[in-house]
Amino acid sequence: MARYKHLSKKKRLMKMRKQTRWAPYWTIPKKYGKGRRVHPGRHTVIKRNWRRTRTHA
Repeated sequence: MARYKHLSKKKRLMKMRKQTRWAPYWTIPKKYGKGRRVHPGRHTVIKRNWRRTRTHA
C-alpha cells in the first residue's frame, strides 16, 4: 500500500471499519429482552476481517 493515502480512500476505509464493529451493548436487551446474554457481535450486519477478506477500497 502507498505511504500516503488519498483522503477519498481513507474515508472508504473508515466506513468499512465502522461496519465491522460490534453492535452497542444496549441493543441486546432491546432486541432479546433483559435476561438473555448474547454477544454484541452477533447482530453486526457486515462481518469482515482484514486477514480473511479484502476490501477493494
